[in-house]
Amino acid sequence: MENIKVISLGGSIVAPDKVDTEFLKEFYTEILAYLNRDKTRKLIFVIGGGGPARSYQAAYREISSNTDADLQDWIGIMATRLNGQLVKGIFGELCKNKVVTDPTAPGSFDGRIMVAAGWKPGWSTDFDAVVLAERFKADTVINLSNISKVYSADPKLYPDAVPLDKMSWDELKALVGDKWIPGRNVPFDPVATKKAAELGLTVITAAGKDISNMSKLLENQDFEGTVIGPE
Repeated sequence: MENIKVISLGGSIVAPDKVDTEFLKEFYTEILAYLNRDKTRKLIFVIGGGGPARSYQAAYREISSNTDADLQDWIGIMATRLNGQLVKGIFGELCKNKVVTDPTAPGSFDGRIMVAAGWKPGWSTDFDAVVLAERFKADTVINLSNISKVYSADPKLYPDAVPLDKMSWDELKALVGDKWIPGRNVPFDPVATKKAAELGLTVITAAGKDISNMSKLLENQDFEGTVIGPE
């Protein structure tokens, strides 16, 4: 039986402004070790757009006199695909499929790693990760980003906000709302949150650049992060 985990890899750690090559080297080494410890293991990476997406979207908003939400989303999607192609290239023969740009399209998982990127306007890479988890029967999505835990409120706006070890889906819905806004920075996007809750998935949010912590998370050891799931 295949052992598949889905990792939503935030663009903010792949390319916060430019590509973080040191992080990707460490990430590659740890993922290779994880796969080598058990030949039944497979991983699905869903890659975000990061700094390039936000930079190009900001440029579009600044220059255009009539901004279009779908076009803004497409700009971000193209950044995810560029980052995704980079990650696919780094893992070489381990990743035999093309970068997945439609998580609902039928197809096989031929290598040890599958890389996916943005799909279409109105859907974030968080949503793509949830759809792929459903498709490949994974019960958990690991959301690696530039935050170590989800806070009770936005700590930039509310200094008394506290980091949480666990959250229910209803608590996260109250925090992120119910509308997807291109480029919005939330722990997990509202549309993906609704879908994950309906499926009864568990989402784990953790700091992506903490490689040691990521290793513990993958190996089901004690880790630092926020577990979001059914009550």
